[in-house]
Amino acid sequence: MENKKLLTLTLGGLSIGTTEFVMMGILPQVAKDFAITIPEAGHFIASYALGVVIGAPLFAITCSKLPPKKLLLILMSIFTLFNGLTALSTGHTMMVFTRLMSGLPHGAFFGVGSVVAARLATKGKEAAAMSIMFAGLTIANIAMVPLGTYIGLHYSWRYVFAIIAVLGLLTVIFIAKVLPALPANPSGSIQKELGIFKRPMVWLMILITAIGTGGLFAWISYIAPC
Repeated sequence: MENKKLLTLTLGGLSIGTTEFVMMGILPQVAKDFAITIPEAGHFIASYALGVVIGAPLFAITCSKLPPKKLLLILMSIFTLFNGLTALSTGHTMMVFTRLMSGLPHGAFFGVGSVVAARLATKGKEAAAMSIMFAGLTIANIAMVPLGTYIGLHYSWRYVFAIIAVLGLLTVIFIAKVLPALPANPSGSIQKELGIFKRPMVWLMILITAIGTGGLFAWISYIAPC
């Protein structure tokens, strides 16, 4: 039963991982549809990344006292709504906005999901439980991103985001039905959340992650046109 609950988080990770990386594979098709250049279409990757940067601390600060299940429902509802609107986008500006908004729940989902996975796990198996959730990202890159690229190339990139929205909706339903209502953290506060940035090691980790991820995305973002 524990694994079934954790698979709900895996589905969320699959949805988020797919929408994060699939744009790289369908960038030429999106650019052609909107009659814009490839560099302009690259804004759709950057705007999602900006949403991740804004959303993670925003939700951590403003929603730290919400019960985890309620917060996960909010995050995946936002994700589902704006991926659905991405599929319906009519131009560059709307696409940038919907990608920005769909990126907001990204970091917070994995942060809250990690806490939930650890609390659901039996003692000593917390790391294994969290790995089940992050397996969704792996599956997204191995299966869903190539599949989405194929659909975008042979049919329409809009179908890809419609499928992602359906996955998001399924995640919302399973969170509501399967995950238990865990209590909120009563000690959560804005001061406590921001206090972590007083540690030099945190800034070093941020810098290392930024360099590594930045190098990866600078290359992979434009792999399809090449």
